[in-house]
Amino acid sequence: MMSGLLEEQAKTAATLRPGVGRRVGIIGAPCGYGASIAGVDLGPAAMRVAGLRQRIAQLGYEVRDRGDLRLDCPSNPPAHGEKLRYLCEITAACTQLAADVKKTLEGGELPVVLGGDHSIAIGSIAGAASFYRQQGKQVGLIWFDAHADMNTPETTPSGNIHGMPLAVLLGHGAQELTGIEGFSPKLDARFCAHVGARDVDAGERELIKKLGIRFFTMREIDERGMSACMEEAISIASKADAGYYVTLDVDALDPGDAPGSGTVVRGGLTYREAHLGMEKIAEAGGALALEVVEINTALDINNRTAQLGVELILSALGKTIL
Repeated sequence: MMSGLLEEQAKTAATLRPGVGRRVGIIGAPCGYGASIAGVDLGPAAMRVAGLRQRIAQLGYEVRDRGDLRLDCPSNPPAHGEKLRYLCEITAACTQLAADVKKTLEGGELPVVLGGDHSIAIGSIAGAASFYRQQGKQVGLIWFDAHADMNTPETTPSGNIHGMPLAVLLGHGAQELTGIEGFSPKLDARFCAHVGARDVDAGERELIKKLGIRFFTMREIDERGMSACMEEAISIASKADAGYYVTLDVDALDPGDAPGSGTVVRGGLTYREAHLGMEKIAEAGGALALEVVEINTALDINNRTAQLGVELILSALGKTIL
């Protein structure tokens, strides 16, 4: 007889391994209000065109596509110098997405969320955190991104909310956003790991130091290697008793491999480093949901970035070379 702890560990380890009885729910969040360049709202459609559903099914999963969020059209453009651009529309989208993620988890499915810009993580992670909070558990996080995404209305240089979601989830920002699902913060910084940063604003540095969240910058990845950094990141996120959420902004990758992003920064993760990161996550188990965001179809080349997004989801779901 396995002990209760060993049984729980076995269930967690099985979370991202292909096989009979595994169920995935795809949720499209075509929200582009958090970004400044048009085209990111078509990211979910681009990943579907790249065969996401069929390819997940080939790994042995039962897959249900829950469709896309229905988003409000803004009545007026934001004012010049606005520090929270499209706040009402993003709040509505994230509130809806939180509810959809909760329903997916309640149905026993693993959510695969397709963005949209990274502001959607405010809703998707709120939904996961709320679901497990009802069970008395906390959710960890692995956040792949070139940027910290930890600006606040006081520090933002652009007013774009896709530069704020991690700060919001940690309890810093507009109440309309931090208050989604009725509690804040959604995450404990002790259980969060940020991977791939190489472009951080001054105000973000102060908040990072204040909260003590663990950042694996590209300098550290260069020095230590992706494998060692991912093992530590997974160890940090796994300390949360529910497991951990995985969200990947495609600008974490080098623009040579992922040209379809509106916020490209040279010197990112290589194609193989990104796959290794996802393969490590699948191997370790414990991931509660997967998310890929910021694929901008207007800037992509022959749907290359969307195809890469699909490939990375497959790696995180257990696809291996042999």
